[in-house]
Amino acid sequence: MKVLLTRPEGRNQFVAKALTQQQVPYCITPLLAVTATNDINDPIALGSFRNADIVIFISTNAVDYAAQALNNQFPNHPRYFAVGRATYLALKALNVDALEAPQDCQQTEGLLTLSALQDLVGKNVTIVRGIGGREALAEQLRQRGANVHYWQVYQRVAPSLTPAVAAQWQQDKIDTIVVTSGEILANLIKLVPKELFAWLHACHIIVPSDRVYDQAINAGFNRVTNAKAANNDAVLKALGISA
Repeated sequence: MKVLLTRPEGRNQFVAKALTQQQVPYCITPLLAVTATNDINDPIALGSFRNADIVIFISTNAVDYAAQALNNQFPNHPRYFAVGRATYLALKALNVDALEAPQDCQQTEGLLTLSALQDLVGKNVTIVRGIGGREALAEQLRQRGANVHYWQVYQRVAPSLTPAVAAQWQQDKIDTIVVTSGEILANLIKLVPKELFAWLHACHIIVPSDRVYDQAINAGFNRVTNAKAANNDAVLKALGISA
């Protein structure tokens, strides 16, 4: 097994260290870059955030960029939620107490099963996320009576890479690729030239959710493992590596 790690810059070290300890060869090529949005300090979005009864963080990037905008000064009155374990731990590191999605479903669908998010009539909810996220969470919360607002604090862009990078992966005998979002998968498919699709589709793909699993199968991948979450422990477990 030789693994390709594709998270944004600075997000691959933990898994890389575990692979090194187990003497599993790997390559790091970020297939997604993350930057702050131009309107991160938008007064309307910030006002909704500060007046929210419930705040839901979608990702660690959401936590990081919100923390920068707030100078780590999070309001005390809202009830905080995190979609996944890594996001929960990022909030905890900032001394923000939060509830997280269940361990067996670390995604939107799991978060929506929490009892604290069932009766939301009249509640003001702010979802902190990146531009272009899914609408399923907001739709469900509105159906439960919540007034939902977004604070979009980061944006995702594809790094400037050429198809020669994919040819090098094949030459390096990459056979396992960690894909932690649908956007990374889409960028991977877009980058690889058609003449290398046979190699790509034969690779073992690690994905974080049912949604991205379906996306990979529909794209022609034959060996797809659903890690059920995007956090490091879930990825390593799917790779058969102990942390």
